[in-house]
Amino acid sequence: MRGFLTAAGASAMLLLAGCANVDDPSGANDPYESWNRQVFDFNQQVDKAVIKPVAQAYVAAVPEPAREGVHNFLVNLNLPVTFANDVLQGEIERSTETVARFSVNSTLGVAGLVDVASDMGLPFHTEDFGQTLAVWGVQEGPYLVLPIAGPDPPRDIAGQIGDTFLDPWTYYPHIREKFWWSVGRSVLSGIDLRSRNLESLDAIERQSIDFYASIRSLYRQNRNNEIRNGKPDVTNLPNL
Repeated sequence: MRGFLTAAGASAMLLLAGCANVDDPSGANDPYESWNRQVFDFNQQVDKAVIKPVAQAYVAAVPEPAREGVHNFLVNLNLPVTFANDVLQGEIERSTETVARFSVNSTLGVAGLVDVASDMGLPFHTEDFGQTLAVWGVQEGPYLVLPIAGPDPPRDIAGQIGDTFLDPWTYYPHIREKFWWSVGRSVLSGIDLRSRNLESLDAIERQSIDFYASIRSLYRQNRNNEIRNGKPDVTNLPNL
């Protein structure tokens, strides 16, 4: 679902990015805030009506060890994309760790269902082409919220398209099987992600005066942390 919406909206969103005023005095770089809030409200309605109940049912019906196995399997599937972006960013040590994790978990971990690699001291990390573009100096562009997909600034939209070409599954020749695999993988990934954030999102919503602004801020903080690979932000330190 996310990939479909991203591809469908990419041209329009990138056009908007070229026309946007990034000198937003609020610092939020959200020139389309009125539209974004409408989409955000729509997404909230869909979440409350469909996505959240499905995630709650998944948690209730599937034992935690099985859910953890599904999560590990999905994470392992994404490691080839992480590896490609490690290489594109010049992160040789991290790319080696990614290959080692994928090899160990795909074999000893039974196709990734068990995270054996972490117990062996091989840390997990994720990379995507949106992060790679940021490392290459591409600006984020204006904050955007897409239907169902959620926060998706132009750089990340372009990154998701790039990741499609970096994913080995893209080149599987049998179209019908690939379509259903992609749909199933996207839906399961969405359920897994939502189920792992049931309590945290509820807590953020309860504690927020402006839930939209809180999600915008948290998205940016998390995204910037991913781009820096967890390193401290030294870009805006005072000149002493």
